[in-house]
Amino acid sequence: MMIRIFIISVLSILLGSCANNKIANKGFQVSEINKDENGHKIVGLSIDSLQLETRPRNVLLTSNPAHRLTPIYKVNYDKTSKKPFVGSNQFHTNWNNESADGNNWNNNFMPGFEAMYGYNFVNISHYNNVLKQENKFFESPVLIKTLYYPAFSKDTLNFEPIDRQYYMVSVYDEDSNNDGFINVQDLRRFYFFDIHGKNKRALIPKNYSVMSSEYDSANDYMYIFAKVDKNENGQMELEEPTDIFWIDLKNPDKTGIQYQTD
Repeated sequence: MMIRIFIISVLSILLGSCANNKIANKGFQVSEINKDENGHKIVGLSIDSLQLETRPRNVLLTSNPAHRLTPIYKVNYDKTSKKPFVGSNQFHTNWNNESADGNNWNNNFMPGFEAMYGYNFVNISHYNNVLKQENKFFESPVLIKTLYYPAFSKDTLNFEPIDRQYYMVSVYDEDSNNDGFINVQDLRRFYFFDIHGKNKRALIPKNYSVMSSEYDSANDYMYIFAKVDKNENGQMELEEPTDIFWIDLKNPDKTGIQYQTD
C-alpha cells in the first residue's frame, strides 16, 4: 500500500523568521542576557519561565469522554498597537485518505489522530472528567510544534476501527543551543504521553532534532526523519546526518531505527 507523506516541519526554519514584522519570532527568553565590555553576549542565570504570561484557548475533545485537553498559549503583544493577542488552534489535515476501501480518516492527519499546532503554543492542560483533576503535560512552558491526540471522530484503517489511547508531542523544550531562548533554533524533541498526559517518554533520542515524518498505512507505522547533533552545538544544521526512526502506532513502546547514516 502506498506510503503517505506528511511534513512535520521544513528545514527553512533554519534560514528565516516570520515574514510579518508585526509578529515576533516564536519562542521566549529563559535566561538573563548581558554583554561584556567588548559587546559580546553573556547568557547568565535562568529566568523563572513560569512567570510567562499565558492564556487557555479552548477544549479539545478526545475519543475518550473522560479525557479533555486545553491548549495553553503565550500572550503576545502587537508591535504597533501594543494590544495583547494569543495564537489560535490550527490543524494538519489529509484530504486523500479515502482512496482505498476500508479507510475513513475523516480528513485527520493520520487515522485516529488529530494534529494541532498554533503560534507560541506553550503547554497542554489535561482534565480527567471522572476524577475531576487537572494536570499539565510539561512542568514549565515549552514551544510546542505539533500535538497529536486521539481523534473524536470514528476513524477506520483497513476496515478496522482505530482508537488511540495516548498522545505524542513534537516540541522545543530546552535552550539546547544556550542562546538564552527556547525557540525554533533549538533541537526539536518528540515525546509520548499516556492517556492521562503523564509518563513522558522520548520517542527519538534527545541528541537528535526532528525534521519530518511519513505515515505507512499498511503497517500503521510512523517514520520520523531526524538530524543527529553531530557537533553537539544544540541546533540542527543542514550538513548533519539524517537518520530515520520508526514508531509502531499500534504499540508505541515498539520503536527502532529504519536507516542510519554511516
